[in-house]
Amino acid sequence: MITVIGWDGAPLSTRASDCVREATLVAGPGRILRHLDLPEPGGELLTTLDEHLEHGEGPAVVFTEGDPGFFGVVRELRGHGLKPAVIPANSLVSRAFARAGLNWEDALVVAPDGPGRLNRVVNACRAHHKVALIVAPGVGPAEIARELAPTTPRALIVCEDLGGPDERVTHSRMGEATTRPWKDPDVVLVIDPLYRPAEAAEAAEATWVAGARPGPDEWAVEGDLPPEVSAYVLAKLGPRLGDLVWDVGAGSGGIAVECARLGAAVVAVERDDDSCARLRANVIRHGVKVALTRGQAPPALEPLPDPDAVFVGGGGPDVIVACAARLPSRLVCTLKTVEQVPSVLERLKQHGYRAEGTQIQASRLVVQPDGAHALAAAGPVFVVHARRVIWA
Repeated sequence: MITVIGWDGAPLSTRASDCVREATLVAGPGRILRHLDLPEPGGELLTTLDEHLEHGEGPAVVFTEGDPGFFGVVRELRGHGLKPAVIPANSLVSRAFARAGLNWEDALVVAPDGPGRLNRVVNACRAHHKVALIVAPGVGPAEIARELAPTTPRALIVCEDLGGPDERVTHSRMGEATTRPWKDPDVVLVIDPLYRPAEAAEAAEATWVAGARPGPDEWAVEGDLPPEVSAYVLAKLGPRLGDLVWDVGAGSGGIAVECARLGAAVVAVERDDDSCARLRANVIRHGVKVALTRGQAPPALEPLPDPDAVFVGGGGPDVIVACAARLPSRLVCTLKTVEQVPSVLERLKQHGYRAEGTQIQASRLVVQPDGAHALAAAGPVFVVHARRVIWA
């Protein structure tokens, strides 16, 4: 019998105390066991539990922070084939928001794990107005602030040693967060101080589900590209939470806005002043976050963080090659003539991409003056989509 007990600094419940008293093995983080005056068994958790169960040495207790079923050890144990009983406490995230005096049903909660974890977390912070980061090695307040500055202003609330004797909650500017020594941070709240819901009704509707807002009720709305082309481009880009997407030659930002509505962090690159104005209006109308870089590609691309996906809606082969050189996993571009397609396919192949070209031409149903219906064909658009080949 294994019982997992969450600890949040409060005295143990009667049930938890009884489990500890009956246990022949107690394991968990050293700081919790030391605070409770319990011996530390040492060794790797799963190995220790396997040996204990193999010898039939009686009930075991595993201590952990907060709610063990919320990004906690319960998933690890069940993945190992163990089925523990669970006594939860308040999670680190709920305690962090309580200490900050903030509601959190609209917050995104991230617990970084695995390759690329810092990039994914940073992109989530770029795209979402309220993020709770459960700190992990290499992903803490300093790293987050360093990656977000200076293009994405955020306020940081750093919670250290929650429930412990050295508990501290600090409201920090990003510049301070990169240089200040932090002692055992547990959770970082990353808040957009400029966020305002586009409409009160929209804010009220969002409260029916916790976490990230639901996706748009309609996408591939008409913009610079016909919606049929936009839908195809978005399908090949695959924008998602945790991704950074570039929209190069963004025009009025149709693709940029759609990617942001689908949860990605987005940088739009555009040189034309009128197009930039339309892009800003489009962003405001849809209530999304899009970072605008004004300038001519390729030079305007140099200071940008590396993307996961790129759409090139304007610019020649040199722009496409400059984007491919940054090694996004997906790259999509639109071309004006079919004669451009072979050279672009060849250049992408040289940069390690498997690319294909598609012609899209849609015919709209229109009503003629006499009431009859007819098809009106729009001009063809040539789309090249590519994925980077990862060799084993």
